[in-house]
Amino acid sequence: MHTGDGQFTCKLRKKIKRSLSGEDFIAIGDFVNISLQSDGSGVIEDLLPRKSTLVRMAPTPGGMEPQVMLANADQIILVFACAHPDPHVRMLDRFLVICEKQNLPVVIVANKIDLVTPEEAHEFFDLYKNLGYPLIFTSTKTGIGVDELHEKLSGKLSAFAGPSGVGKTSLLNAIQPHLGLEVREVSNWHNKGRHTTVVRQMFPLQNGGFVADMPGLRSLALWDTTPEELDGYFPELRNLVAYCQFNDCTHRTEPGCAVRAAVEEGKISPARYDSYLRLREEETIKG
Repeated sequence: MHTGDGQFTCKLRKKIKRSLSGEDFIAIGDFVNISLQSDGSGVIEDLLPRKSTLVRMAPTPGGMEPQVMLANADQIILVFACAHPDPHVRMLDRFLVICEKQNLPVVIVANKIDLVTPEEAHEFFDLYKNLGYPLIFTSTKTGIGVDELHEKLSGKLSAFAGPSGVGKTSLLNAIQPHLGLEVREVSNWHNKGRHTTVVRQMFPLQNGGFVADMPGLRSLALWDTTPEELDGYFPELRNLVAYCQFNDCTHRTEPGCAVRAAVEEGKISPARYDSYLRLREEETIKG
């Protein structure tokens, strides 16, 4: 446990442990009350209310149950490359929907801007800035955006997510020497062996705040989501739904659909609209 007086190894009070399960079990990022023992260790006495949670469905002996991956996150940092690899629009849109559903603030980082022209970078990523998502262009080779990202992390609990090869390790190393290597070493250790042990950690930042290591975050899936609610997690769609002719409009083929009209008029990105249709189809099949 991280405290103002240092770090302490803590165990749960038995009565607290018996009362917690699933979504209620203590996760990294939780605020707790502890009592210090004579041997220098601590005992967790109380779990304090959470302001936010990042939740996934996880297998348990009793079946799939919600599991808190991270509590009290201030923001999720979604890192994608401008090139090598090319931006993965479907993954980015899926992450954004998950964060919208769980009310988690997002910062999009477009890394490796040195590999493309400014026009090419803005052509793809400015769409998300126009939707209201904070956007930072970065390059560890030139230093562009590194200080801006560092400032964005200061004093906050942040989780990093994104595809392999986008430069998350290099970014973290640029922000704080050896930080990215430390996170990567822990993540690689988690993935050894046939049965993956999922252990999550927080790494303190020198200027205040923490970066959370989230094994498995890039494979996070939608859950407890109905097809009918999905348009509410697309900022450019949710304000148009009330103007559709039918209350149960799927925005596919119905006449009088305000969403499709906006796409045809160039007010909504065809790529984002396609992401919505694909996600809705997935949720319909699961349902």
